[in-house]
Amino acid sequence: MRTRSLRRSRHAARGIVSVEMALLLPMLVALALPVYDIARNIQAQMILINVSREGASLSSRASLTYPMQTIMSSLTSTTPPLNMDAHGMIYVTEIMGNNNCDSNGNNCTGVVVAQYRWNGGNYFPASQLWSCGSSGTRWATDGTGSCSGIPAAGTTSPVVNLLQGKLSDGQIAYAVETFYLQTPLIGSLNLGSIKTPALSPNLYAMTVF
Repeated sequence: MRTRSLRRSRHAARGIVSVEMALLLPMLVALALPVYDIARNIQAQMILINVSREGASLSSRASLTYPMQTIMSSLTSTTPPLNMDAHGMIYVTEIMGNNNCDSNGNNCTGVVVAQYRWNGGNYFPASQLWSCGSSGTRWATDGTGSCSGIPAAGTTSPVVNLLQGKLSDGQIAYAVETFYLQTPLIGSLNLGSIKTPALSPNLYAMTVF
């Protein structure tokens, strides 16, 4: 009799544990997935920051030696586990100081003299610095990934807010923007009184050198 009683107790305990696990598992998964999403985004953001930094450094040192497409392709080869071909993009914008400052420091400008877009990507967000396609400019079809039709540095050149007043007349700087589209595994969750924030899928980094 005692043996049967022990067996029944063990079966009952196992049943209770199974029910508890069935109730708790969805909550544990709901809490774990956002944490995993955050970790993925942090990793991707760090990769983008490193790529933009290295890209700005390479552009300033090697743009006269190697084509911009070669530089950008070499950068994307260092980005796994990110799939830059499918979900990433790089822009390199060359900015020149064209300062006509008055005595109050106004009208100090930086102008775009060149912009390049990586040909290997299939994700096409607009540059947050300046977008080719305005004022008669267009993307070249010669494989260079360059923006055609940008006027020489002068009063008709595209003006950017970045680095205004920080570049001397004729000084060159390179701004490298990196983009990545990373769809979250799970969106915002409504857990009664707790609502988890939704992560943005659009990751971005920029470095100027």
